[in-house]
Amino acid sequence: MLRRSALAATALVVTGALLLTACSGSPEPSASSDAAGTPDPDASVSIRLVLEPSNLDIRETAGAALDQILIDNVYQGLVARTPEQEIVPALASDYDVSPDGLTYTFTLREGVSFHDGQALTPQDVIWSLSQVKDNASYRDSARLAKVASITADGQKITITLSQPDSSFLWNLTGRAGLVLKEGDTIDRKTKTNGTGPFTLASWKQGDSITFERNDAYWGEKAKVAEVVFDYIPDTQAALNGALAHELDVLTGFDATLKDQVEADGDFSLELGASTDKGTLAMNATTGALADKRVRQAIRQAIDHDAIVEALGAGETLYGPIPELDPGYEDLSDVAPYDPDAAKALLKEAGVSDLSLTLTIYNGYPTTIPQILVSDLAEVGIELTVNSVEFPAWINDVYVNKDYELSFVLHTEARDFENWANPAYYFTYDNPEVQRLYTESLAATDEDQAADLLAQAARIVSEDMAADWLYNGASVLAVSDTVSGMPTVNVNERLDLAELTKSKE
Repeated sequence: MLRRSALAATALVVTGALLLTACSGSPEPSASSDAAGTPDPDASVSIRLVLEPSNLDIRETAGAALDQILIDNVYQGLVARTPEQEIVPALASDYDVSPDGLTYTFTLREGVSFHDGQALTPQDVIWSLSQVKDNASYRDSARLAKVASITADGQKITITLSQPDSSFLWNLTGRAGLVLKEGDTIDRKTKTNGTGPFTLASWKQGDSITFERNDAYWGEKAKVAEVVFDYIPDTQAALNGALAHELDVLTGFDATLKDQVEADGDFSLELGASTDKGTLAMNATTGALADKRVRQAIRQAIDHDAIVEALGAGETLYGPIPELDPGYEDLSDVAPYDPDAAKALLKEAGVSDLSLTLTIYNGYPTTIPQILVSDLAEVGIELTVNSVEFPAWINDVYVNKDYELSFVLHTEARDFENWANPAYYFTYDNPEVQRLYTESLAATDEDQAADLLAQAARIVSEDMAADWLYNGASVLAVSDTVSGMPTVNVNERLDLAELTKSKE
């Protein structure tokens, strides 16, 4: 939603399914769904999603809604990432990184074609990456800023950096690394032309997007003939659709509805790990929130365990890096739940009768605001909830930074960069954090890079820059006829290559 597509990635993700592991009676997390039966290669699978993209131009349009369905399925890069965040070859059959971290050599696969039948060439790769690097309006353009040159010798593509960048390969697994056809004239707002296992069949705006299997795909063909993404923001409506057998999978689901969706035995609730971070941003530029003691008081007034319990699944989180990302450290010692300590901090800061406003996208459930209002009232803080449409949130909070508190579910993996960017809507500015982040990028050793991130993350938490209310789970309801449905990080990516549906 917010650098990279962070912004949209954040608030746009979910109405009822941002939750994760910790409740008794919850199913065990899994990487993908499993089902019995003989797969039907002619099957159509209907998947409920929450937020529909405004258009399909993945180069210039922010929003996790695009990454979620287009990357891996329609568009691909030289490398890809698994749901568990491992970097793997994609359009490149293999790759090599020089010891100094400056030279990346990829072997481009032969026999790959775009959906319109044109062959993939090394020049398409050079053009695609160069276009992103040279056009600041393209999402993630800055992620290729250290690229000094891109050359090809036959199927060998060499990318040289001006200085080491420990995030470079990771960046290539996202929008910055997608390979498009040079000279393509399609309208990317409504059409696509990628190399992936699915093609875009139709888009009924306000309703659904349909993919069809790409029978000319260079790799193993998709195992279903069709996937229909039904955009249904209301969780109860999605549940009704599942129970009526109109939907096969519900993403963005509510773990507290487990008994209802499993009642007839045709669906099961599936949980997977995620990098979703329920973040309470605090604008520290003015007013009482400029005092670190007030921000700490707010953090210590909030019962994270109660939030996880209320959501029906989840894990507590006390810092900006979730467990799936490099640099994670348990930071629960920094600002543990302690209402008495919160009251003492407010008294020490000379603050009484404090009133604050929480600005929140109205697509989110009311669970979080209700808990925040109650918890803060216990320590003498009156919280007013300002529930707004998403465009208003973008304008007021993200762009103009006109807010006191704001809640967003940040879904992107490895997005610590936002805490090293003073211009970001968090308004957080610490030169030491910026230095550590820069050093982590320059590190050529993965462990060293992760350690530098961990150091920076602890400083961010100790500065009381925000509160991280929970690490959300991927929560899905999956039909017993469906197998191979991703369950990890599904708010960010949905690689459907292994999806199957059995004959009924």
